Amino acid sequence: MKHVRITFIYLLIVQFAFSQQKLNVIYIYADDLGNGDVSYNGATKLHTPNIDQLASQGIIFTNGHTTSATCTPSRYALMTGRYPWRQEGTGILPGDAALIIPANKTTLPLVFQQAGYQTGIVGKWHLGLGAVVKKNWNATIKPGPNEVGFNFSFIFPATADRVPTVFIENGNVVGLDLKDPIKVSYKEKIGDDPTGKEHPELLKMHTDPIQGHDQTIVNNIGRIGYMTGGKTARWTDEELTFTFLEKAKQFMEGNKNKPFFLYYAATEPHVPRMPATMFKGKSGLGFRGDAILQLDWMVGEIVSKLKALGIEKNTMIIFSSDNGPVLNDGYIDGSITELNGHTPLGPLRGGKSSIFEGGNRVPFIVSWPGTISHQVSPALVSQIDLLASFASYFKFKIPNGDAIDSENHMNALLGKTKQGRTTYIEHAGTLAIVSGDWKYIVPAKGNAMTYATNIETGNATIPQLYNLKDDIGEKNNLANQYPDKVAALELLLKQIKEKNN
Repeated sequence: MKHVRITFIYLLIVQFAFSQQKLNVIYIYADDLGNGDVSYNGATKLHTPNIDQLASQGIIFTNGHTTSATCTPSRYALMTGRYPWRQEGTGILPGDAALIIPANKTTLPLVFQQAGYQTGIVGKWHLGLGAVVKKNWNATIKPGPNEVGFNFSFIFPATADRVPTVFIENGNVVGLDLKDPIKVSYKEKIGDDPTGKEHPELLKMHTDPIQGHDQTIVNNIGRIGYMTGGKTARWTDEELTFTFLEKAKQFMEGNKNKPFFLYYAATEPHVPRMPATMFKGKSGLGFRGDAILQLDWMVGEIVSKLKALGIEKNTMIIFSSDNGPVLNDGYIDGSITELNGHTPLGPLRGGKSSIFEGGNRVPFIVSWPGTISHQVSPALVSQIDLLASFASYFKFKIPNGDAIDSENHMNALLGKTKQGRTTYIEHAGTLAIVSGDWKYIVPAKGNAMTYATNIETGNATIPQLYNLKDDIGEKNNLANQYPDKVAALELLLKQIKEKNN
């Protein structure tokens, strides 16, 4: 009896200790995933059971947003809590860019660090590295993720279609042979590596000639930019997700008894879409569909690891995408010819690089088993608000002048309210402001269609006003019918743009 009593007391102590553990947070960031690319949101031509499982046990935000319609600015906003259009140099970066995240300002991972968390990033970075463009890739490269709030980083510098095609762990290129030093240029050809333009016969995936993926060939795939050296350090495309996943699992394993924040920046379904053999041909939608299935599998592996470690119920998973979808993005990979009736946009208009909703309204799920109940929320939530929301959760005071555009919407993220932002700025080639149900797009002179990807940009020389409640597809421009609403939104946008502290 005494033994039973001691065992019971021990179990109570363990249960109490577990209940006092800080919440772990994993942020899974897909790349170019559209609202209609997931089956929980209506996709029928492919199925994403693991992402669907997150959705079925958590909150589905139907009005979830990234700030921008392309990758670098979206990631900048996520990290800094600032709209990227406030800062020059936040457009899509080349692979040799210098770091654009200020090391002396509050960042999302720094908020977690200040709360006593171990912080890690695995996957795509695309926010620049080092203090200068002409950096030494053969020595420790900093500043980078480790200097802006991450205790651990395992990344590639930009995107999979840009050189250098190497992994960087805590500032150092993985697997580098110093006898074969890396050099990178985005201005002129360097070295003797064959290029896609000169040797198309070497390519296992043909490129669209107008999109520029015809420079240095790595793994028989043409890239943007020129690279020489680093032969033993270059990644194998089919192994990218497996490598990132293993590093993520190691990070979780190593911090299972500590609170941690893991930013998992996936590469799917960004180009070049070269999924592992086990997924090739599985979707019936070309390599883009296969890559989405690989992304879904990765999500399932993350959840399985949490369960194996016994920390699933103490871990919040946030799943989203950096911008909307794109099909033909430089490589001829079946994304169009094998689309098979799939609709990556769902009911939205636009896509990647577009100011229409398809550019920045993205899948957005928050799952915390046992704490958050399943619901569908219409709250307008944005990735830019994660910084202020978690700062509030941890009672961390953001210094004046930092994260000026981030708002605390933790109650919406926890499902305690279905009220989110009242006003939001969307960003592509131009700006748009959303206030309540209304969206006003600032007139712009740019092309109506993207030059290479054939997506509606939303650019027009006349004002555009849409009621998103009645017209989510933004088909009916109401600007002429409601000139007072246009004027009011123009004024509100001006006031937000002038905010500087």
